[in-house]
Amino acid sequence: MRLKSYIAPSMAEAMQMIREELGDDAIIVSTQRAAGGKGVRITAALEPEDRDEDLDDLVNEVDQPPVGDLVKEALVDHNLPSRLIEQISAAARGSGLEDPQAACAAALESLFVFAPLPDYGAPRPFLLVGPPGNGKSMTVAKLAARSTMKGRRVGVISADNVRAGANSQLAAFTSILKIELISARGPETLQRAIANCLGQFDIIFVDSPGLNPFKQNDLDYLAALVEAANVEPILVLAAGGDPIEAAEIGEAFGSVGATRLLATRLDTTRRLGSILAAAEAAPLMFCDVSASARVVNGVTSISPAVMSRMIMPMTQQESESGSSSPSSFSPSRAEASHR
Repeated sequence: MRLKSYIAPSMAEAMQMIREELGDDAIIVSTQRAAGGKGVRITAALEPEDRDEDLDDLVNEVDQPPVGDLVKEALVDHNLPSRLIEQISAAARGSGLEDPQAACAAALESLFVFAPLPDYGAPRPFLLVGPPGNGKSMTVAKLAARSTMKGRRVGVISADNVRAGANSQLAAFTSILKIELISARGPETLQRAIANCLGQFDIIFVDSPGLNPFKQNDLDYLAALVEAANVEPILVLAAGGDPIEAAEIGEAFGSVGATRLLATRLDTTRRLGSILAAAEAAPLMFCDVSASARVVNGVTSISPAVMSRMIMPMTQQESESGSSSPSSFSPSRAEASHR
């Protein structure tokens, strides 16, 4: 089965694109709103000509294919919501791949969007948002360090005027990087600060106060920041939380414009159900992850192949070769193994 995703302003336009490329026999695997609620994203597949025989074989089988069993078992262990477990494991079975990690990766790619943050430049500043205690300020420092190490001109603005000592914590890191930390209080001040920064920097990161996603006043304040400053909000969410609550958090921040999810604390958690649930509920694109306390090289992009390695258990061959287990996962090592 060949899977391909199409993004279009409307369902009719997406279907027309599918018909033109794959023909009338194309099967719709999944549909979802595009990031930011603009347009739709449809994943379609073209079955081989012997699909009727394949269907007969499937009907006659008593048990699930081994790949489906293995993927589903791993998803259950990662504490995903039942509906999402069924969607991903079904997509893995439908991928036609025999390797469980590859099938899981294909399923993730068909159901989620992966869009890493650039480390060189961006037309709009990135505003890191999220509940208190999820590591926004540290993530700003890590992203700033990554771009600085690439030789880029990096601007850092702190709009966190709520948490005591927030500016001093971030300033400690920016001073090491020889970056001036700019402070802003409120939407209008942030708008002026960004206007002054445009043209001076290749990329700008903005730290925001930790806000309660279940308090409308907090969401209204965040919406005012986003609207005034013309920024792209990135949800920073620590892995390992309750999946149902994480889904509600994702929906809340998605409602005020968050487009991508940056997961933190992957080095201190064993289960990814919460971040998958949050990304699916909003919906949000996966961008980067933090799996280290280090500022330098502390954040890295995430791909379907890397996330699949995090979800699936080691194979016997990996165990004998001494590869990392999911609980001690290193994104950089896993990414290298798929290049």
